[in-house]
Amino acid sequence: MNISLIPAFKKQMLLCIAAIFFAGCTGIPRNPKNVCEIFRENQDWYRNAYESYQRWGVPVPVMMAIMYHESGFRSDARPPRTKCLFIFPGPRPSTAYGYPQALDSTWANYKQSAGAWGADRDDFDDAVDFVGWYCYRSYVECGIDRKDAYNLYLAYHEGQRGFREGTYLNKAWLKQTAAAVQSRADFYAEQMAGCEKEFQRDRGGCCLWPF
Repeated sequence: MNISLIPAFKKQMLLCIAAIFFAGCTGIPRNPKNVCEIFRENQDWYRNAYESYQRWGVPVPVMMAIMYHESGFRSDARPPRTKCLFIFPGPRPSTAYGYPQALDSTWANYKQSAGAWGADRDDFDDAVDFVGWYCYRSYVECGIDRKDAYNLYLAYHEGQRGFREGTYLNKAWLKQTAAAVQSRADFYAEQMAGCEKEFQRDRGGCCLWPF
């Protein structure tokens, strides 16, 4: 074997490995305000979201609207760091992470409750299942309709206990965000009514969301 070819061969192998690795990575959707474009760009996301809907009964537009407002569909999203002495970066205000901005403790509860031991917050399929699970818990514990994106988001942010105790009542900014989540869910539902058939072809039918 020609020794001079080894460096070039190694370089080629590294490029191939990198290509395979990054092919499995998903960036931020180019048009996060259009759920049809999101699913066209990331076709596995529709399947993941639909499977969560089947498992927990929370409509896809609701789950997608919550993640839009929580992370903007950024897999590595975290709360911004606080400042020390107005200059130096300090600790983050919470352990929220990933697509669903789930706290460490809440994520651990999800993995145990849903049997999702290998789940990661920066994997969309796990994240959307978590959102469905959490909203289902709000439906069971707080009696919130699974189509009610406004109140589901309030419970998502405050926790089921906080929702029952009304901790959101004096938080005008939070109620405004919840209203935006409801509007986004309604808008996503309208968009999906016109494009979902193309994603349902492999499933032998269409499932228009009950809005």
